[in-house]
Amino acid sequence: GLRVTVLLTSSLMVLGAGLRCVPVSDLEIRKKLIHGGQLLNGLAGPTVMNAAPFLSTTWFSPDERATATAIASLLNYLGAAGAFLVGPLVVPSPNGTSHLPLVSQSNTEHIKDRIEAVLYAEFGMVSLIFSAALAYFPSRPPFPPSVAAASQRLSYRRSFCRLLSNFRFLMIALAYAIPLGVFSGWSGVLDLILTPVHVSQVDAGWIGFWSIVGGCVVGIAMARFADFIRGMLKFILLLLLSGATLASTWFTLTCLSSVTHLPLTTATLYTSCILLGIFLNSSVPIFFELFVETVYPVPEGITCGVVTFLSNVFMGVLLFFLTFYHTEFSWFNWCLPGSCLLSLLLILCFRESYDRLYLDVVVSV
Repeated sequence: GLRVTVLLTSSLMVLGAGLRCVPVSDLEIRKKLIHGGQLLNGLAGPTVMNAAPFLSTTWFSPDERATATAIASLLNYLGAAGAFLVGPLVVPSPNGTSHLPLVSQSNTEHIKDRIEAVLYAEFGMVSLIFSAALAYFPSRPPFPPSVAAASQRLSYRRSFCRLLSNFRFLMIALAYAIPLGVFSGWSGVLDLILTPVHVSQVDAGWIGFWSIVGGCVVGIAMARFADFIRGMLKFILLLLLSGATLASTWFTLTCLSSVTHLPLTTATLYTSCILLGIFLNSSVPIFFELFVETVYPVPEGITCGVVTFLSNVFMGVLLFFLTFYHTEFSWFNWCLPGSCLLSLLLILCFRESYDRLYLDVVVSV
């Protein structure tokens, strides 16, 4: 049920954030505590990333599900958008790329104090979230809002067998995991990628912030459109992935201005990066809804957990190669349009079906 899972998840987040704040002078012990805290935080990740479709099915009617999935999943991304701002604005840059007045006093102790202030603030926020969930977070409504919400789902083992033997699911799982995994790894080191073209970490943070905020707004709007006109999930994904392919190609060619002679300005970098983030981030809830419709009656949490795992695998592989090839980033930039184009081709070949929606409509009638 949702209540037990959310309480377990938020308690892991509290423990993880608390371990990072333990005031230990020994650097080796401090490092182990931080790694342990990050591990606990990572264990909480599957619920945060995958619970949105299960939440929307449990609590909302068929004509509200896509919107509910979009809000529940994309609000999580707003936290990442805040991280793009909190880091550069609170902690001064040690590499001289920041234009903040704090840079003149940015010694080691000052930077350490600012980082600890961020860690304490995060611990306070997750403690507040845990307290709110402990006070009130029901598992389900008194009456199921749809036939699908009340129906029986497959067992854990049968669900995995169904997913791994479903070729159509594997197609769209790769279509989601490859570009989103690459984009997650790329956006995580965006300040490093933009430093060679003389963009400060503050500007890189604002680019990441607006790309995620724009993706949240467009994603919720697209999901509301999908609720009004059912059966259009594939068409929406084709539009979004086409836009992502064009925007990522524009950004990559702009960074190669010495070869392509495209104008390399802050405005072009802002526009291309923000458009890329909007197109990819807004596709997440649409993908989630299509996954659930395709493999129903496999439970929503298992379905989205598998695709999130695949996305993290691609992100991890990319960041692994980055540890060896970190002096020049053009190869990293070319991974973006390549992954978006591959995803677009997979969606083009995909034959959509709406098994969950069909059950709700037929049985309700």
